[in-house]
Amino acid sequence: MMGFGLWRLFTTAILLFHGFCIAEKAPNYTFMHEATLAPEVSYYDYIIVGGGTAGCPLAATLSQNSTVLLLERGGSPYGNPNITNLDAFGEALSDLSPSSPSQRFISEDGVISARARVLGGGSCLNAGFYTRASPLYVDDAGWDGLLVNESYRWVEKKVAFEPTMRQWQSAVRNGLLEVGVTPYNGFTYDHLIGTKVGGTIFDVEGHRHTAADLLEYANPNGLTVLLHASVHKITFRIKGKERPTAQGVVFRDASGIKHRAYLKIGPKNEIIVSSGALGSPQLLMLSGIGPKEHLEAHNISVVLDLPLVGEGMSDNPMNAIFVPSPNPVEVSLIEVVGITRYGSYIEAASGKNFNSISLQRDFGMFSPKIGQLSTVPPKQRTPEALAKAIDAMQRLEPAAFRGGFILEKIMGPISTGNLLLRNKNPNDNPSVTFNYFKEPQDLQRCVDGLKIIENVIESKSFSQFRYDYLSLPVLLNMTANAPVNLLPKHANVSISLEQFCKDTVMTIWHYHGGCQVGRVVDTDYRVLGVDALRVIDGSTFNYSPGTNPQATVMMLARYMGVKILKERLEGQ
Repeated sequence: MMGFGLWRLFTTAILLFHGFCIAEKAPNYTFMHEATLAPEVSYYDYIIVGGGTAGCPLAATLSQNSTVLLLERGGSPYGNPNITNLDAFGEALSDLSPSSPSQRFISEDGVISARARVLGGGSCLNAGFYTRASPLYVDDAGWDGLLVNESYRWVEKKVAFEPTMRQWQSAVRNGLLEVGVTPYNGFTYDHLIGTKVGGTIFDVEGHRHTAADLLEYANPNGLTVLLHASVHKITFRIKGKERPTAQGVVFRDASGIKHRAYLKIGPKNEIIVSSGALGSPQLLMLSGIGPKEHLEAHNISVVLDLPLVGEGMSDNPMNAIFVPSPNPVEVSLIEVVGITRYGSYIEAASGKNFNSISLQRDFGMFSPKIGQLSTVPPKQRTPEALAKAIDAMQRLEPAAFRGGFILEKIMGPISTGNLLLRNKNPNDNPSVTFNYFKEPQDLQRCVDGLKIIENVIESKSFSQFRYDYLSLPVLLNMTANAPVNLLPKHANVSISLEQFCKDTVMTIWHYHGGCQVGRVVDTDYRVLGVDALRVIDGSTFNYSPGTNPQATVMMLARYMGVKILKERLEGQ
């Protein structure tokens, strides 16, 4: 019966545990308002579109000596009953309503993912791991190392913490060292080959801190934050100009009322798009900047033919193995990482026995309401089907819910795809293709990473958290049979790690590209061929930085904010 229960768990629970933001007490942000309270027309030095992982630190920085409007399409992370802490992460993923902090999308590859729709952005939706980019990445980007380090420290004072290591994470750490992912680098934010304990945006009490907390740095007299403000397009001055010049934005509030915000007259005033890897290229296209033929096909007036908008889309593929445990495990998200020399990263997360509050509701992160965890296909996810699935889960013995995931993801990746508009509605998801494992080197890195995971599971250090009778082929096949994506399945994938990689690929929410440096923006993140317009966020990355990008996205926003302020002062 135990084996059957574990198998049933796999059909509902195979995914990296994932969290949403929380704060014990909302900060006194006097500058934060609902967009319904905004005037019909307003004027600012800077208009930032997207109050996410980049937008918040950027707005806080620019507000020091300028007037800044920050437009966020979602709501506040503070006090939202659907936004949870470390002990209940996953409930927000169950929320498929229009007010949810996450918006689900499915790539053309058949992989289910989510994008942020909340102040604080992806830092409210991720597993919390905080780690810097490598020095090589910083050098390749052409960033100033001193300002980079100062910007990381600025972020870390508010949102980064050392995790409290417990049994599961310690076993994974020791297992990595035992199988040769060395040296041991201890606790550090730095990106170093070997095994380390990284930072986390969860504090010692399990409360999440997000990019929205960086608004505590803001000058309240210089900043206006509008929530539920959906930007439909950027407007440009074209007549009498050698190049199109961004002049304002059109946005709608929660009631559908249209508002316009314009830049004040001034040579340094700018619109900055920080809407993320999906939102930024989408907004450029909706505003008339992108591939001419594609824009014309959607009856969008072409402001500038910029063919590489939406190109270079990538997502770090993740593959995970669930390890049922004979012993209770703590609730943990990502705390340890093994950084291999060949470009695979090994991480882990663990859950707990869900025999209490979650069983009385809808199983939290195991909920059939959550697309990636569900045995119920999205189109069949009716209330009756959900009730039936939950009832079936209630019949499982509590021990079936013990265990954790060991996952691998790959550096880069090299494989890329593209993004295209489906329609002209900015609230709808665009079409995006990532082409997971299109390049053989990406697939080989996945295989190499899975071999490390196999060795960790069989290591002496990890022995207390595995059943001896569940062999690795059994674990692999159980994982492959779970509905982790919408791809077709193959029988007995344990005999081919390449096939396992392809069949069980999931997102790690590190998608990037679409507005890359050298293709859409220059090295100062100005959109090529256009004045008074920049893009500053993960859409500009050619590769995902470090093992997890959120620290570098926040750093980059602070970094560029400081540079922009310096340019402004020098121009006076």
